[in-house]
Amino acid sequence: MKMNKVEQMQFFQENLNAIIMQKQAFQMELNETVSALKEVENSKEDVYKLIGQLLVKVSKEKIIEELKNKEKIIKMRLERLSSQEEKINSEAKKVRDELIKNSQEKKWFFNYNSKNKF
Repeated sequence: MKMNKVEQMQFFQENLNAIIMQKQAFQMELNETVSALKEVENSKEDVYKLIGQLLVKVSKEKIIEELKNKEKIIKMRLERLSSQEEKINSEAKKVRDELIKNSQEKKWFFNYNSKNKF
């Protein structure tokens, strides 16, 4: 089933809203991860990790490695979402430009016909 241009714009807007929400969630997670990484790196005390309902002592090096990997993965996800957002914005711009062009052509046609009735 082929969507009309207005439906396409609504579809793009819904997708953009979903992507923006995902990006915000990942950005919050990234901020928390970076903050935790800084705390661990600056800590001179033992480091513990919550596993299920247990608090387990882990080596500082291991947790730093885990947090850096998590940071890397989140950044890749954010990049992928940004890429998707750019692609959808580009497609939406094309459809929007077509809608504007069609709207202007119809306006001109109706104005021309109403002036030249007789």
